[in-house]
Amino acid sequence: MSSGKRTIALVSNTTWNIYNFRLNLIDKFLAEGMEVVVIAPIDEYITYKEKYPAVRHYGLRTLDRDSTNPIKDMLLVIELLRRYRQIKPDLIIHFTNKPNIYGAVAAKLVGIPSIGVVTGLGYAFINNGIIKSIISVLYRLTGKYHQKIIFENKDDRALFNELNIISKEKSIAIKGCGVDTNYYQPTTDYLPSEKVIFTFIGRLLYDKGIKEYVEAAKILKARNKNLQFWIVGELDAENPATIEKEDLVEWVEENIIYYHGFIKDVRGVIGQSDCIVLPSYREGLPRIILEGLSMAKPVITTRTAGCQETVQEGINGYLVDVKSVSQLVSAMEKFIALSTSQKLAMGAAGRQMAIHEFDDKLIANEIYQIVKGII
Repeated sequence: MSSGKRTIALVSNTTWNIYNFRLNLIDKFLAEGMEVVVIAPIDEYITYKEKYPAVRHYGLRTLDRDSTNPIKDMLLVIELLRRYRQIKPDLIIHFTNKPNIYGAVAAKLVGIPSIGVVTGLGYAFINNGIIKSIISVLYRLTGKYHQKIIFENKDDRALFNELNIISKEKSIAIKGCGVDTNYYQPTTDYLPSEKVIFTFIGRLLYDKGIKEYVEAAKILKARNKNLQFWIVGELDAENPATIEKEDLVEWVEENIIYYHGFIKDVRGVIGQSDCIVLPSYREGLPRIILEGLSMAKPVITTRTAGCQETVQEGINGYLVDVKSVSQLVSAMEKFIALSTSQKLAMGAAGRQMAIHEFDDKLIANEIYQIVKGII
């Protein structure tokens, strides 16, 4: 680049991913005097550019995150090759499976160092089907082209090491993408009361444990009239684990849950909630749990990859086994039984954990140090 500055390219499967999870990296790289280029399919979240006029954004036309068509994937490699040759960045950071796999090949072909960031293993690894086998083989073949592969939790890294997909030397685990602890502040006028509000926030996927959450709500509402169970989120039509619309309608009509729909800024809902619940089957590192912790809310989540790193049992929340409705009910009952001061102390412990372990500036600095070590 003519400016003499180092240029970092961030490549993702959506601009939504950049807007929601990577602005801390853009801030850090710009603050360190680097140029930042983003390569991602353009969606409504391109509005991030208003805050970052110095960042150049290149749309990706051939990336179809759900396609298994090898011709489409070959076209993606060709498009990335063309972009990398045109931009000539000093380093490329890829996020999510397709950029990680096909971006590694393109970066290798043009001789530019690259990093892959595994943001979670999701549907393919939860359901153990043919897709998991294909992804494993593709990572094994292409992972060697990255200088480093960053995992957003230690369990995913351990799994890739055990399966001999990625070597220990090449892999590193960090604590998710971080949370802006200044933006997600505790609500000053909040005080727990007799009425307890449990809240599930996320895409409406069976893999997120939403059915178990609703089953637990049914059981608890039959025992205690002072409970509310909120759901915030949208149906993800492209995801095979999306819940049936009929299920959602039934839950609402039977008054088991209160459905808020999709809310872009969830701080208001978190602020009114007593406890954030995510009984997910597997995560990278669940952002909504981090947001809840940052706003001093106790959390209930599962003993699984990503989720279990966010909870110190009985201190800032509770852990339950994946798919266990009985354990979920038991954890919620434990929470209900706490005194006001115990609930507030649990929330305060979560806030401290968010600040000291999950703050997005800490995470950005960790990734910056890895980048510095490569270039």
